[in-house]
Amino acid sequence: MKLAFVVNRVETEGPKYTTNILAHRLHQRGHEVFYFDVGRLDYTLDGRVGGLGHFAPAGDYETPEDYHNAVHGNLEKARPVYTDELDIIFLRNDPGEDAADRNWASNAALMFGQLASQQGTIVVNDPFGLSHALNKMYLQQFPESVRPRTVITRRIDEIRQFAEQEGNDIILKPLLGSGGKNVFVVREDDHPNLNQIVDVISNQGYVIAQEFMPAAAQGDIRLFLMNGEPLVVDGHYAAVHRIGADDDIRNNLHAGGSGQKAEITPEILKMVELIRPKLIADGMFLVGLDIAGDRLLEINLESPGGLRGAGILEGVDFTVPVAEALEKKVLCMQNYGSRIPNRTIATL
Repeated sequence: MKLAFVVNRVETEGPKYTTNILAHRLHQRGHEVFYFDVGRLDYTLDGRVGGLGHFAPAGDYETPEDYHNAVHGNLEKARPVYTDELDIIFLRNDPGEDAADRNWASNAALMFGQLASQQGTIVVNDPFGLSHALNKMYLQQFPESVRPRTVITRRIDEIRQFAEQEGNDIILKPLLGSGGKNVFVVREDDHPNLNQIVDVISNQGYVIAQEFMPAAAQGDIRLFLMNGEPLVVDGHYAAVHRIGADDDIRNNLHAGGSGQKAEITPEILKMVELIRPKLIADGMFLVGLDIAGDRLLEINLESPGGLRGAGILEGVDFTVPVAEALEKKVLCMQNYGSRIPNRTIATL
């Protein structure tokens, strides 16, 4: 199997990133793995889709760190790789990271991915499904019972009215954003500064005003779903209970949070059952749910992180079932071809 991961920038991919540990596992299983920079994709004169593929030289790499070093030590030997030789393209870039300085790159993976999926290469997550989920508004397409009360606007008067209805404590964050950047807890004492906070966020576009959930003060749970189901190995869920640093509401690990073992309750599993049909219908192969209490805070569809941390906490390797699932998709494509659409194969 030949597979390419699309990332924001190959040079900045870290050894502990979920993408790297998946690439390492696939390499160990004998597959040929490439990295594409989302800013260096190509559509050729003869209609092929691909780009400059970065790879690790042939060899056994005991750890993800060893594999990462091999890829980064081989950057100058990258070669063009296209859909006529690729079995899978795995979209793992975060559009939010490119919004500020490379806005033109934000949707590039989707555009090239859509063409690739029509040429017989499996693309996950499905790029047509992802095109309906370009920002956090995707959450509003799920049942009201699983998500916080929310207003999305750029008008300060609407946000003030929402704050009054919610008892004055709300969460404000950008519609297009990631990594916990510009996420604010606004309490009643903060209302004199509300205009300034909204101005900071609205510089990036629309503002999400969300009900404040006390459960989020105890952190949130990042739970991985694969093919619409919780990712489980030997009874262990691929999940991390993320705790914010001090009084920081942002529980993202790279925003200073810490991780511990997560308890996956019957209430959480019931929530998964409610959102699963939509994720399957949209062809979402691997996603990360951010859960606080009995509510779904966000769905990370592009590049959910934390799989390595979940594996360490639970003492199991979650990369193996992901690799096996990708291998099964290739087998399906080899036997059925275009008779089964990409969006269906993505979640088989």
